[in-house]
Amino acid sequence: MPETSGSTGRTPETHVIDFRAAEQLLNARDPRGAVKLLDGVIAAHPENTAARLLRARAFFAAAQLRPAELEFTIVLEREPDNAFAHFALGRTYERQGRAGLAIRHFRLAAALDPNPEYLKAARFDSGA
Repeated sequence: MPETSGSTGRTPETHVIDFRAAEQLLNARDPRGAVKLLDGVIAAHPENTAARLLRARAFFAAAQLRPAELEFTIVLEREPDNAFAHFALGRTYERQGRAGLAIRHFRLAAALDPNPEYLKAARFDSGA
């Protein structure tokens, strides 16, 4: 009998399937559906940074900015050199009207990865 996770009868394999399905839902512009799937994955595997990053992206896409901020922050606590997470947290702060925090994370993202989108958001040339 396969090992299950909790009383839900979910196996590690079904969590992988749920993660992949959540990616597809997010790509299909159903972030709330993605969050629902990822809630179970993260409940079973709270240390799974990839699932947390995907859930943060889904929260952001659903305009649930506070939960997105919290998830991006957890990701960055575990992976402080994750340029994408810094950039996405910057976008989250930007949408919340928190420009000072946003620019800090945009600049961290650009310093970690000279991606043109990160560099543009960092506004190094503006003197800000």
